[in-house]
This record gives sequence, C-alpha cells and structure tokens, in this order.
Amino acid sequence: MSADETVDFDDITAAASRIGGRVHHTPVFTSRSLDAASGNQLFFKAENLQRCGAFKARGACNAIARLPAEAASRGVITDSSGNHGQALAWAAAQAGLACRVVMPADAPAVKQAAVAAYGAQIHLCTPTLAGRAEAVARLRAQMGACYIPPFNHPDIIAGQGTVALELLQAHPDLDALVLPVGGGGLMAGCAIAGQGMRPGLRVFAAEPTGANDAARSKAAGRHLPPDREHRSVAGGLLVGLGSLNWPSLRDRVEAVLEVEDAETLAAMRLLASRMKLVVEPSGAIGLAAVLSGRLPLRGARIGVVLSGGNVDLAQLGADAP
Repeated sequence: MSADETVDFDDITAAASRIGGRVHHTPVFTSRSLDAASGNQLFFKAENLQRCGAFKARGACNAIARLPAEAASRGVITDSSGNHGQALAWAAAQAGLACRVVMPADAPAVKQAAVAAYGAQIHLCTPTLAGRAEAVARLRAQMGACYIPPFNHPDIIAGQGTVALELLQAHPDLDALVLPVGGGGLMAGCAIAGQGMRPGLRVFAAEPTGANDAARSKAAGRHLPPDREHRSVAGGLLVGLGSLNWPSLRDRVEAVLEVEDAETLAAMRLLASRMKLVVEPSGAIGLAAVLSGRLPLRGARIGVVLSGGNVDLAQLGADAP
C-alpha cells in the first residue's frame, strides 16, 4: 500500500463480503476475433451487466452500508453524470433512505430517467465542474443530507475494487489490467485489489484526449486539476481525478493511454457486433486503448473492464463530433 493511499487490500475484501449477494457477480467474456485484432488474449469483465448498468453499484452499496445510523437518517446526496447517481439512488432505496442527485443539464435523458425511476430527486445544474460543486454545496446547506461523492471516498474506492477481486479470482494468471479513468475510483480500487492478488500485475488506464488530466498528472508526477472544460463522448469520464485516487495512479499505473473519441465509438460498435454487448463510451474506452496500438504489450493475458452499459443507443451509429 502506498503511504498516502486511503484504501488497502483488506478494505476491498471486506467490501466484497459486505456487498456480496446485493450486487451481481458479473461474467467474464472472451472473443477470438478481438484477440486476433489486439494481438493479446483479452478477458472482458462485463460490468455493463451489473445492477443499474455499471460498476458504480458496488461502491454505492458499500458506502450506504457503512453509513452511521444518524447520518443515514438525513438522507444522501451526490453529483453524477448518471451512473453513480443511479447506483446511489438504487442503494439508498434498498436501505429506505432519501436520495437527491445533482446532474448536469445535458446528462443523457436515459440516465436522468433511470435516476428518477430509482426514486431519487434530480436537481439539474450547469454542465460544468464548477456548476456541479455549487449545486451540491447549496443543497447540502439546505437539507443537511450526507454527501457521498462519485469517486473520491474510501468506501467508494473499496467497493469498486471488488471488480478486480472477482476478475483475478476467475483468472489469476492475468498479466495486466486496462481500466477507464475519470475520477479514478475504479482505477484505484482495481489497481490495489489486482496487485494485492498478483504482485507485479501491470496496470494501464485509458482516458479521453478531451479529458486528460490523469495523463497530464502522470506525466508531471504531481496531481494536476483539469486545465479546461472536458469534452468527450465518454460522459462518465468528464471529471477531474480525485485526490484520494492520485497516489494509486502515481504508484501503481504504468501508463495512461489517451484515446480519441472516434476510437472509442469504433470499440463500442465492435463490442456490439462481435460480442453482442451494449457498452457505453466510458466502458468501451479500455478496448479502444488496447486496439489503438499504444499498449506496450503483445501476447499477454489482459483484463479489460467494461465499466458500464447505460448508453444512448443512437451513439452506436454515431461518428465522433
């Protein structure tokens, strides 16, 4: 464990016990055609088939289960472009808690509808990082609800790490993991879990070129904030890297691979046509990174996390903007 990481391997195994039976143990798929295209043997962890359609159910379920009774009685609030909002709304409903979700006004209608369907109150905000922060602060002051952030929280990180725990339990001889990175909760949790189970496991992160603060931070050797408003079809990755997740990126991730939107959309279409899997852009970016030629591996056994499937189906036929 890095000196300044807030989660260790034991936290992740405890989270797995806590949420077991509440979330799906998702399958791992393979594809001979995608193996041939990549020059590697790929093992796809299908979190697009998780409850609420994304890995976020794991962290949300773990965080809700860890809330003290007094805090839980005040309800919960978060900000999310969609997947964490859905997951927290679902987990809160399971526990009988009130939930409010701040969402950018341009969040896909399918994600807004899903958050509402799980019983949460939606509060739309200006679609910028500052707009989200301002709306959350205002609502917390008004309502006193407990804030559960999308990625920058130890219980969230530990819950997300159970993805790699399951993947390595099924395939303990993997050589590498490729993970999407936005806020970094999945990346950090899976890097800690994966290397805890298999020391020497190589970990790579995939990030849109239009939202590349993780790549910039890795290159600089220090945690850098976003230097511009993020733009990408991968809406789930349009956030800055969380401070709690930076140590794992710095110390455990070998490289951050920047991916063009056109490559991500092409990977989405491949997953749909070759594997019959509907995966959103944020979930397909790992495959896009593998197929881009930027991954310094050949003939390796690689775990690729398909992080979510809450996609606007029109994107399957879309070109990058």
